[in-house]
Amino acid sequence: MANQPKTASTFTLAMSRFNTYLSQDFLGGPRLLKLSSVINFQKFFTFFFIGGLMYYYQHFSTAAWVYLGIHGSYGFCWLLKHMIFRDKSWEVEVTIGGALSSFLLVLGPYWVAPYLMISGVLGPDYQLASDALLMGAVVIHTMGVVIMMVSDAQKHYSLKYRSGLVTDGMFTYVRHPNYTGEMMIYSAYALIVGHWLPWAILLWVWIGVFATNIKMKEASMSRYAEWAEYKKRTKYLIPWIF
Repeated sequence: MANQPKTASTFTLAMSRFNTYLSQDFLGGPRLLKLSSVINFQKFFTFFFIGGLMYYYQHFSTAAWVYLGIHGSYGFCWLLKHMIFRDKSWEVEVTIGGALSSFLLVLGPYWVAPYLMISGVLGPDYQLASDALLMGAVVIHTMGVVIMMVSDAQKHYSLKYRSGLVTDGMFTYVRHPNYTGEMMIYSAYALIVGHWLPWAILLWVWIGVFATNIKMKEASMSRYAEWAEYKKRTKYLIPWIF
């Protein structure tokens, strides 16, 4: 039996409307593109953007090759996920302004990290990531990709055949493991670069977009009878923390 869903806070609702406007309706006009197409464009060209930076700046360090391998391949993993079990929330049609806004405010800034590391703009005193740090980043990134892909697949196929809360598998201890995985993935990139700016960009996305989406999702899930018990025994993003 369903409960009366809780309403998200006034601030969360305002942020959700603001984010929706920027990503879907900015500047108005006809909706000519799907948001998924904008995201997939950035994911696909990430490998070639980073490779192009390496060629243009003649930067072929081990750190650069590792960064190309993990960030570039993640884009291809995302495209594979889209082809096999796409997220319907990304299939919304958006205006040209909304597409540009999504790219310039969220997707495009993800390319700042490799530019900082490869271009030499940080100056001669900039230290590339050590082998040990690269190893740690690869571990975090690999686990993040697995957590994100598996949880998205589980959610997709669970809801395909049965509506309601998904509370087992990847969702046993954490209510939003797909966000956990995504945050681990991009944290690995910021660790390799070792500069404050990629972290600032991630905090903007995590606070402005991820946190809002999570709060809205939890308000929606609260309509299920088992929500209170499920919330009591699980955490937002990290098992046994927060």
